Amino acid sequence: MTLEEEYLRDMLRIRRFEETVLEEFKRGVFSGTTHTSLGQEANAVGVIRQMLADDIILTNHRCHGHFLAYGGDMRALFAELMGRQTGVCAGRGGSQHIHWKNLYSNGVQGGIVPIAVGMALAEKQKKSEAAVTVFIGDGTFGEGVIYEAFNMASLWSAPLLIVVENNHIAQTTPTDFALAGDMRMRFQAFGIPALELDTSDVMEIAGNAFQLMREVHEDYSPRTLILNTQRFGPHSKGDDTRPEEVVALLKEQRDPITLMEKRLPSVSVSTLRAEVEQEVKAAFKTALADPAANMEGRA
Repeated sequence: MTLEEEYLRDMLRIRRFEETVLEEFKRGVFSGTTHTSLGQEANAVGVIRQMLADDIILTNHRCHGHFLAYGGDMRALFAELMGRQTGVCAGRGGSQHIHWKNLYSNGVQGGIVPIAVGMALAEKQKKSEAAVTVFIGDGTFGEGVIYEAFNMASLWSAPLLIVVENNHIAQTTPTDFALAGDMRMRFQAFGIPALELDTSDVMEIAGNAFQLMREVHEDYSPRTLILNTQRFGPHSKGDDTRPEEVVALLKEQRDPITLMEKRLPSVSVSTLRAEVEQEVKAAFKTALADPAANMEGRA
């Protein structure tokens, strides 16, 4: 399998997983809430595939794609969202709060950034070769704690890559209505180099992420990658106030999967789609039959 085919497979896995989640929420299979990254799959795959084995990931409420791009088990993630014992966190973390290997997620906006800085400084003090990648969104820039964290990361040269997935809408508020100034300059004010891309091309994202990750590892200092992206789904299960024609145009112009499929032979695309579809259905069916989580002793 070529690298392009691997990237397409990874993005298809994220897409079909999250489409299934939204479909099955309507049928009452899942409880609580969920936040999908439909349309943003290239960010997760392009960045995470460049990380070294011991690197650490801090992610947010929109974490499914990051978990799957990291190599997480689809059946375990389905089971976690269903509240099953076989879930990533034994069914207790739900959609937003998961931990597997060196991946951690938290649904509190901005709260993961100081944690990521602390983890990066800990790795530096241990003289390990690990770096930390933290994923935030444009909506996070309204939280003051992130600026304190940026200051410490720069001042103490933390091996940290900050990835901003700017999908230009914080829940239902367009970013232009809530964020003043130049996003990139906010990092440069703290002496953190920031690269900004406007693309849904996973290969372009991967190439730039590779270079930034190398700089973080070699220089032991923070870097930022700002990814102008678009989400095709609602903020959570159904709170999307955008006109349908606007979303349809985004899908037509910015779909990372469509872009990659155009580069590959049709037979490869058909095979990958069929394989992923079978994997998703099998994972969902197995998780659905798994036993409910044991909630004894839960606070």
